[in-house]
Amino acid sequence: MRWLMLYARSRQVPASAAAVALVALAVWAGTRGGAGPMDLGMVGLVLTAKVAAASVGPGGPGAALERTAAIRWVPRRAVHVLLIGVSAGGALLAFRAAGASPVPAEVVVRDSAGLVGLAALGAGLCGAGFAWALPTGWLAFTVLVPPPGGTVGEVLGWMVFPPDTAASTGTAWALLAVGTVAYALAGPRR
Repeated sequence: MRWLMLYARSRQVPASAAAVALVALAVWAGTRGGAGPMDLGMVGLVLTAKVAAASVGPGGPGAALERTAAIRWVPRRAVHVLLIGVSAGGALLAFRAAGASPVPAEVVVRDSAGLVGLAALGAGLCGAGFAWALPTGWLAFTVLVPPPGGTVGEVLGWMVFPPDTAASTGTAWALLAVGTVAYALAGPRR
């Protein structure tokens, strides 16, 4: 169990968990008055903030140390990515179960999966310190640029489409799969 504590500290899990909790608390305070259902863009913003806060730790303090360690990193990295997704979407799903936030569960699961896949891909491409850049950039693109029509628009703006849109759901799950596999196999960029 000691290795788990050391791993969590080296990945800044306590700090990122506190940031995720603060975002969840802000969402709870904002939806407490019964303002109605959250806009899909707002759900994307909240989940992106949570994923960005949780994605500060995909790499440890020493990249060379990780590459020479005599432990299997692939399963640890994959589990780490999946736990970021669970922590990001978990609070919104808990609010939904308590009746405090009428966000569709399918949207929370889909957006959490896609965003954490982007964060893992960002860690692999840009380094652990910039894992937040891809999810934040995609959200900015989605919110600021009007999507083109058809399937291309559903793929590019997957965060803001209804949960029954097959192309949006497929894009999110593809991002999760590609990001998780790439990060688990290659690790963070130096």
